[in-house]
Amino acid sequence: MQRFSVAGLATALALIILAGLVAGCGGDTASKGVKIGMVYELTGNTASYGTSAANGSRLAFKEINAAGGVLGKQIEVVTADNKGEPSESTNAMAKVISQDKVIAVAGFTVSSCGIAASAVAEASKIPFVAAATVNPKVTVDERTGKVKDYTFRACFIDSFQGKVGAGFALKGLGARKVAVMVDNSSDYSKGLADIFKTAFVAGGGQIVGEEAYLQKDQDYKPILTKLKAQNPDLIYIPGYYEDVGKIIKQARELGIALPILGGDAWDSPKLVELSGPQAANNTYFTNFYSTEDKNPASNKFVAAYKKEYGQTPDSMAAMGYDAVYLLVDAIKRAGSTDAAKIRDALAATKNFNSVSGAMNLNETHDAVRGVVIIELKDGQQMYKQTINP
Repeated sequence: MQRFSVAGLATALALIILAGLVAGCGGDTASKGVKIGMVYELTGNTASYGTSAANGSRLAFKEINAAGGVLGKQIEVVTADNKGEPSESTNAMAKVISQDKVIAVAGFTVSSCGIAASAVAEASKIPFVAAATVNPKVTVDERTGKVKDYTFRACFIDSFQGKVGAGFALKGLGARKVAVMVDNSSDYSKGLADIFKTAFVAGGGQIVGEEAYLQKDQDYKPILTKLKAQNPDLIYIPGYYEDVGKIIKQARELGIALPILGGDAWDSPKLVELSGPQAANNTYFTNFYSTEDKNPASNKFVAAYKKEYGQTPDSMAAMGYDAVYLLVDAIKRAGSTDAAKIRDALAATKNFNSVSGAMNLNETHDAVRGVVIIELKDGQQMYKQTINP
């Protein structure tokens, strides 16, 4: 069974867990504040993402409460750890909804976790804003093709990110032949790879090789050797930072000096720690945000984050921050904690002032916002450009 194949069982599991929690809950859940859930990957293989996004979220909640809260009340934040696992994501989401009685939830940076959590939100009819889950199946039911009523997201989706990556490979890096490495245990990796390949071929490029690996594999040299033999101009790897760091290191050890390109899941300082700074040279990835992409909202966020945490925020911190403000903005416009009214306000979001500029939510509840191109150079992230829709 594939580790991240979650869509088929998620809804049924969500209903079972919700029923159990409702039956087992007791005590007084009354609150003078407005309870909002925050669920992230705080432990596990993707904790680097979740921790940063949670920090951004906490900063947003702190700022909002300092400014008077929402609807005349302070926000009470209920935090849960999904551990980077779809099954734990279902449990965590069910807990904050049924036991802690939150009115809405913001969180999640891993697509498979967001897909699982959305089943609970839909079954419970609780608004859910995903921070950085890019797979289209988070907001659209793959079985019916219908947009999920209560699920939204603050980030762009892979259908745009993959096209931008393909365009950059063709025009920015001059690649005509590409080899692809796909994490076959990840919905995110497989989905982004498919979109990239389609766009790259449509732009006149050729896919000369494709190999699959599984998350937590350690020896990638046999796969890399096969791809090297195809003589590509570039290798595309839409994987997570822990695997990609090792892959880049082993590729350079095999004498593969050509450009390597990936997606937003590369964004962690641990990638360079695993690959080594020099090995990561001539590598690039598409991302949500860069502190070098200046605008007033971004400048304010960066200054506040540095003051709060003593470090520069990454893109996951920015997405966590945006997700909270997006949700609270909708609650304010709804003028109510009623779930259906908050849902309707979210769906009507236009010109939201995100950290990367004005942002809208489209008909599939996805953010329409720019994609940033990042180059890794001597261990540092270098902003290259922003490509807008």
